[in-house]
Amino acid sequence: MTVLYEDRTKADFSFDPEILGNEVIRAVLEAFAFPYEAEVALTLVSEQDIHILNRTYRDTDRVTDVLSFPLLSLPGPGEFSKIETDPDNFNPDTGEVMLGDIVISTSHVKAQAAEYGHSEKREYAFLIVHSMLHLLGYDHETAEDEAEMTSLQEKVLETLCISRSSP
Repeated sequence: MTVLYEDRTKADFSFDPEILGNEVIRAVLEAFAFPYEAEVALTLVSEQDIHILNRTYRDTDRVTDVLSFPLLSLPGPGEFSKIETDPDNFNPDTGEVMLGDIVISTSHVKAQAAEYGHSEKREYAFLIVHSMLHLLGYDHETAEDEAEMTSLQEKVLETLCISRSSP
């Protein structure tokens, strides 16, 4: 597994965001028994940068906490059987499946942790799990889909022993 990590904000967290990012991404891939080695880009940005990205790529002119840019077109959520049919899904240098990009607003991690009354570590991990589910084909367009994503997110966070009360 390769995580292409970049912190454009020099985030001041009580944990190492690169190490935690790797742990969370690995936990999601293991939880879904992802059958390939994977590559994910994880970038930490400012509120201004995520606003520009949201406007440019999603035509939504507002800030947000996290953006997901999946590179795979899956037949359904968590359905990996067709990945090998497209050689463009694989990095030619490493052979890893290129899942996509995760972009996180560090100021939102801090603000939302305070708002929801849990640690920045928990918020950061939650946003990565949420985004990884999008990279694996999940969405929250319907109430049923949202309930499924919520359940999956909590299960992964539990495997990492990261709860709302975790420091």
